[in-house]
Amino acid sequence: MHKVDTVPRRRSSPSSPAGCTVTVCRGCCCGTDRKHPGVDHAGQVAALVDGVAGAGRVRVTDCLDACERSNVVVVGPSPAGRAAGARPVWLANVLHPETVDEVVEWVQAGGPGVDDPPGLLDLCAFTPSRRARAEAGEI
Repeated sequence: MHKVDTVPRRRSSPSSPAGCTVTVCRGCCCGTDRKHPGVDHAGQVAALVDGVAGAGRVRVTDCLDACERSNVVVVGPSPAGRAAGARPVWLANVLHPETVDEVVEWVQAGGPGVDDPPGLLDLCAFTPSRRARAEAGEI
């Protein structure tokens, strides 16, 4: 099992227990300057933490085992989204501030099962391997 940490909040508002969970891969090649030079990896995590405050929470994990699609972010549905039949949505190539902004916008709108992904975010969605889903705790 890979290590998962909850990122400390930068705002005083508590995370919403009824909100989405955003899991950010950062322990392997995702989030490294070696693979993606010029990307502000720490800034991405900070923007996600600040942006989803009150609507969900952000977790950082070592590796989601989808390295060929880095940077990988998984948006887990809220309880309302799960009740609507939604499953976690895996997003590939989350490298640009605009993509991070769309993740935040989607979580603020309710996320999977509650609202459609904004902008071009749906083009980032992919189906991970069964092993990757199991390691992320989905299976």
